[in-house]
Amino acid sequence: MLLSQYRRQDGRIQVVARDGTEAYEVRTDLALYDLAMGCAETGTGLQERVMDLGLNGAVDLARLYEDGRLLPPLTHPDPAHLHLTGTGLTHLGSASTRAAMHAKAAQTTAEDETDSMRMFRMGVEGGKPADDGAGVQPEWFYKGTGAALAAPGAPLASPGFAEDGGEEPELAGLYVIGPDGTPFRLGFALANEFSDHVMERRNYLYLAHSKLRPAAVGPELRVGELPASVTGTSRIRRGDQVIFEAPFLSGEANMSHSIANLEHHHFKYDLFRQPGDVHVHMFGTATLSFAQGIRAEAGDVFEIEAPEFGLPLRNPLAHDPAPATAPRVAVQSL
Repeated sequence: MLLSQYRRQDGRIQVVARDGTEAYEVRTDLALYDLAMGCAETGTGLQERVMDLGLNGAVDLARLYEDGRLLPPLTHPDPAHLHLTGTGLTHLGSASTRAAMHAKAAQTTAEDETDSMRMFRMGVEGGKPADDGAGVQPEWFYKGTGAALAAPGAPLASPGFAEDGGEEPELAGLYVIGPDGTPFRLGFALANEFSDHVMERRNYLYLAHSKLRPAAVGPELRVGELPASVTGTSRIRRGDQVIFEAPFLSGEANMSHSIANLEHHHFKYDLFRQPGDVHVHMFGTATLSFAQGIRAEAGDVFEIEAPEFGLPLRNPLAHDPAPATAPRVAVQSL
């Protein structure tokens, strides 16, 4: 089952479900967040809850997309309680992509290898523990709150002081935290973990800065477990031309970490198990147009698709009109 949300004419959120080609409104005035929290409280499965509610008339998701009315599949009434986070160097091939981006050759000896290669090797060796124990920690980063979450079709805005704005085609897990602090995963969705790769390349210690950019998720949420292997396509459209197109692979068959291990190392922190919060956690990629010499421009459209996840995720690149050098932020004393 695929779930999505759109903004109704009266301003309320409408949940949509489809299992095949046709999409139908779910017979409820609740947003997906409220449905999920209710399931967390009662122990009801999300798909079961949707089917119990029943479906109304068919909706044209493509038209809603075109009209700019689709929302991320999961939001929070208070954006400050939605966390955007992710992990890197988790996919087979991601280390070579990172090395190419940094224009460094991978070394063969443990003494000489880069931190990126070392982190990747640690994941290959210990990212999929055979039992229920915890494996090695992945690279982890923070992107922001729900204020940085862009809807499908909405611009991904690069600030005026940014050095680059490039796509990262990924899959994301979408979660709510239950009343007792238990994380509940609703399912998975396409994500564009938009980043500043020029800044990151300048110095790897700028990685944290480079990730403080918007991200887009959706348009549809796949309920349930992640397929073992996912093959998608990442594109950049410039006007009528496709200037970049490459496959991206995900799913545990193409990863150096298990999903359970990545989830453990995120939710092991009490900070991320606060009742009522929403988490959008991105699992990494091995495909970057930047690593192949592409420099996205304002107006370019990033397009990420995989058949198992419904409609493709499309977002144009926009440049914030702020000056290239950020004006100094003056902090007032109380």
